[in-house]
Amino acid sequence: MKAVQISTLDGPGAVEFVDLDEPVAAVDEIVIDVKAVGVSFVDALMTRGKYQVRPELPFVPGVEVAGLVRSAPDGASVKAGDRCAAYIPRGGYAEVVVAKPSVTFPLPDELSFHQGAAFAMNFQTVHFALVRRGRVKAGEHVLVHGAAGGVGTAAIQVAKGLGAMVTAVVDSDANVGVAESAGADAVVVAGDGWAEAVRAVAPGGVDVTVDPVGGDFFADSIRLLRREGRHLVIGFAAGGIPEIAVNRLLLKNIDVVGVYWGGFIEQDESIAAESAAELTRLAREGFIRPVVGNVYPLAAAAKALTAMEDRTATGKVVLAVDVVD
Repeated sequence: MKAVQISTLDGPGAVEFVDLDEPVAAVDEIVIDVKAVGVSFVDALMTRGKYQVRPELPFVPGVEVAGLVRSAPDGASVKAGDRCAAYIPRGGYAEVVVAKPSVTFPLPDELSFHQGAAFAMNFQTVHFALVRRGRVKAGEHVLVHGAAGGVGTAAIQVAKGLGAMVTAVVDSDANVGVAESAGADAVVVAGDGWAEAVRAVAPGGVDVTVDPVGGDFFADSIRLLRREGRHLVIGFAAGGIPEIAVNRLLLKNIDVVGVYWGGFIEQDESIAAESAAELTRLAREGFIRPVVGNVYPLAAAAKALTAMEDRTATGKVVLAVDVVD
């Protein structure tokens, strides 16, 4: 099979398009013929050895796929021939993968394979973040940073599905339309005065902040939170890991909440099925339509990863294994 492999930690341009043997499934695993692969910022970090998980070289990156089930064990939620989305610890940049039944789900008919490439991790992550970690309730106001990216657009749609009002923060005027198309109620462009612009939309502050960016946005985001607000730390795409004077948390009874979905399901995979059921419902009700950005052929994975590293990508970047959408 064709696959993309990381053999050196020299960055996105050094990934290799190679021929590998197909993975061998255990009797309790699902074999998937991949149609689309989700590309994430984490994948770009892994090409330089900068992510907290560092597999032994060489390895095939990629954790979220959509495709057709080739075979599945009895009792799985999918069977041979079904469209599916799956999360795998690594190995997704390939024509064939194996996955556990507990993290493989039917792909809703409303979603294409390309959209399905975001269903197994981006949407699972933000559902876990907003529901379990953030305790978002209908009528609350959610602020989403990095709102033109894969995680950001997913957060907008899931928050809207939960009945929240959403204000999105994007990095340029060119990306305002991306956040709007995802369903944001208001969009603010990052830069001098962005926090004041949010206050104009939410005079009393916001209840929850979704933050996959970190860096300089952190302190102002904390100031924007209402009493008992929750700041959800999902990542650090800006590169800097922020610090805070904890007295700010005390004064308004604020929570700063870590969100690491991948680490959590290593201990309790049952949450994945629960989230998948809720996300499928939201897809059928029209709330979830993953915003797909650039689509690259599998052989052009280096270009896709470079776009992630350069932060020029919008929506969910996808690798297409064949022409499916």
